[in-house]
Amino acid sequence: MLSIARSVRLSRLETTIATVVALLLVPVASAHAVVPAQPIPEGPEANSVPAFIGAPARPRRVRAPNVPTHPFMAPNGRSNIHDDAYQTDTYRGPGPLGYHMLRTSTFQGSECASVTFDALGRIEAVCVGIEHPKLVLLDPDTLDLEASFDLPPRVVNSGSSNPFTDFSGGGYFYLDQADRAVVATTTRHIWVVGQTSGPLGPGFALEHDYDLTGAVPVGDSIISALPDWSGRLWFVSAAGVVGTVDPASGAVQSIALGEKIGNSFAVDETGGVYIVSDGAMYRFDATAAGAPSVTWREPYANTGVKKPGQTEMGSGTTPTLMGRDWVAITDNADPMDVVVYKRARTVDGPRLVCTQPVFSAGASDTDQSLIGAGRSLVVENNYGYSGLAATEQGATTTPGIERVDINSLGTGCRRIWHSDEIAPSVVPKLSLANGLVYTYTKPPMSDGTDAWYFTAIDFYSGKTIFKRLAGTGLGFNNNYAPVTIGPDGSAYVGALGGLVRLWDD
Repeated sequence: MLSIARSVRLSRLETTIATVVALLLVPVASAHAVVPAQPIPEGPEANSVPAFIGAPARPRRVRAPNVPTHPFMAPNGRSNIHDDAYQTDTYRGPGPLGYHMLRTSTFQGSECASVTFDALGRIEAVCVGIEHPKLVLLDPDTLDLEASFDLPPRVVNSGSSNPFTDFSGGGYFYLDQADRAVVATTTRHIWVVGQTSGPLGPGFALEHDYDLTGAVPVGDSIISALPDWSGRLWFVSAAGVVGTVDPASGAVQSIALGEKIGNSFAVDETGGVYIVSDGAMYRFDATAAGAPSVTWREPYANTGVKKPGQTEMGSGTTPTLMGRDWVAITDNADPMDVVVYKRARTVDGPRLVCTQPVFSAGASDTDQSLIGAGRSLVVENNYGYSGLAATEQGATTTPGIERVDINSLGTGCRRIWHSDEIAPSVVPKLSLANGLVYTYTKPPMSDGTDAWYFTAIDFYSGKTIFKRLAGTGLGFNNNYAPVTIGPDGSAYVGALGGLVRLWDD
């Protein structure tokens, strides 16, 4: 027989799941004309917590090498969930400084996690709900819905049957140089969706459909797709298929690693494609015939345990490229390590640069990419985010956030600072223009209030500068979505209810 305490916990979990399913199944009108934004609903406790904590920041620039602009992707900072082809999670422009901050939101009945910006500054995002993902075009100021395009419906696959941890079908997508969304669908295709215009306003239309079902079998799913510097499409699947697509002919070539993949990947101008599986860190290059080929493989420490806060039993990070020399991930040791490798095709001596433990034994993991700036990396602890119930009823997860630097000789690394801020599952970002690390935090509250804060941390010291309330309640849980900084310096955070905007007045 279940204990009374266990019964209470199950009741809360069942209530949480029922609430979020109801939230995500609320119908939202398709956009044939502009649909004004309606705010994400908040709980009755919305006015019971501080709206702003701290003080405005004084900007202090961070120097880092420029990331080359990918010729087949939208400009840096606007092209994909991790901002650029190197997956640095940095912006050269500023974000909010904390002056008289305002907020607004749009209820989409789905989580608008991956946010990009087209040439006109409009938001192009994939919002993932219980039934199906959708591609949306939003006004960046009002968050009004200007266009919507349904993507194929969800299917149960071998990667995950949990809709809140399954990132296939659009969780990762990119915007190309022509403002077309390139989306790996739930049906094991890659769709290229372009913008249209007409008397009723903007819209979307399917331009290309690449069929990958011959390479990715039933029960598997495509996690992510990105182009290399020649324009060739690369993709990875949850079961470990790595493949290429010739965009002209649609020809697909692939290999099966036999190791699961749970994250996106990075590409650079040398032709390198950097992929982390549950077994190892890889560099791939294309053969003369365009097929994927393993250039090098480096196993990393792995407990083989899926810790609470992870979506798979391995590294939770998309590889981060640093300058022209390095690629960084986290491993799945206990405690977890930040691991840096030399990324060239061939190297003299060991490929491993350094392994730096972060956080505490028995309480460390991440399912978010590292921020990479110059010789510095910022890593977040997600330990304890076992699902939506982990942050309900005032509960939260394990602190914190840390900065790790590679030494000036490139021969080792060390921890620079530790923050006790609690970011259950966000992809943090760094503004190089003002030196602020932006994250999304949830403090524990004994009264059961669930308050989510957009939080700025000083890159140099690790001190918290300010927090601005994004919202209260389940609809404001970001559930693995990132912070995104727009061209005008506004911050956006995808949430279970839709999308939140925060900005300086």
